[in-house]
Formats: sequence, structure tokens, C-alpha cells
Amino acid sequence: MLTRCSQLVFSLLLVAAVAVTGCAKRPATTQAAAPAPTGAATATATPSPGPQQMQPSGPTTGGAAPTPAPSSTARPAVQDFAPVRDLADVFFDFDKYDIRPSDAKTLDANANWLKSNPNHLVLIEGHCDERGTNEYNLALGERRAKSTMNYLVSQGVQANRITIISYGEERPQCTEHTEACWAKNRRSHFLVKPR
Repeated sequence: MLTRCSQLVFSLLLVAAVAVTGCAKRPATTQAAAPAPTGAATATATPSPGPQQMQPSGPTTGGAAPTPAPSSTARPAVQDFAPVRDLADVFFDFDKYDIRPSDAKTLDANANWLKSNPNHLVLIEGHCDERGTNEYNLALGERRAKSTMNYLVSQGVQANRITIISYGEERPQCTEHTEACWAKNRRSHFLVKPR
């Protein structure tokens, strides 16, 4: 009996420690490749304060934890990117980051546009609906953006042209509290800028 009590107390303390040391609410940014494109800005600025700069440590599988990027790597400034009508958003199922077959067709069209316009850099934003904690949604948004990036790279888009950022639930496209609205918020959104 004492062993079970000890295990329960230890489990509760562990959960409390994780809750107390949670991450701050801020978007996570990742550069797909170490070398910066020629003419890129030397610092990343975002509309919201203090995004966390991240660099993948190797091939990503959607669940790998990124490592902080070296500060000497130049990154394009987020505010320099703009939407393009030819690049459509892709959407995700609840609590998922895998590409659905219908969205693969959209990404194929996006990849074709990007390959036809090699002088553009692309920013992929990962978004979530409001359900879940801020920290969880930032991580899920990053996985969605990485999954989208990996698909584009598999279709021949150069990885060094792609930057990803997660806004989690912070920038909803729809603000109603319905499933139809939440489905619109679970997305990867594309912005581009000339090199």
C-alpha cells in the first residue's frame, strides 16, 4: 500500500512540475535550411512579440524536437511575406498533422507554382483551432507546418526556400465556437516574397 501511495505522490509531483515549467505563449519559427538566401534580412521580426527561432537538427518526421538555431544564420523577415492567390491553404483533421489525400492535390498545385516561380521564398504558417493548451497548439501548428514543408520538398521544392512558423491558436481565421469554424482554423497557410 505504501508503494502505491508513493507512486501516486511521485506522479502528482511530476505533473505539477511539468505544469509549472510550461512554455511561454509565443509562436515558434523554424528555418528549413541553414544557409540563408542571398539578400535575406539578417533578423526575423514578427507581428507578435518574440517568436522562438528554431532549426531542425536533421530530417523531420513530424515529431522530432527542433534545436535552437545559431544566431549567425540570417533569416527572412516575416513581415516581408505576403499571400498569393495561387497558393491555397491545406487543412487538417482534429489533433492531426498528416496530409489528407484531398489536400495532397492542393499541395501538388502549390508545389508546381513554387517550382514555376523559383525566385520566391515561401513562409508556411501552422495554425490550430482553440481547443487544447497554448503550448500544445504551438507544437501542433509547428508539426503541421513541417509536414506541409516535407511534402513540398518531396515534390521538388528546394528546402532552403522554405521557412515555417507556428501561431498555434493565436490567429484564427474564424472565431465561432463550432466544428465548421474550427475546421477552417486547422490549416497551413502560405505567404511568399521575392528572393
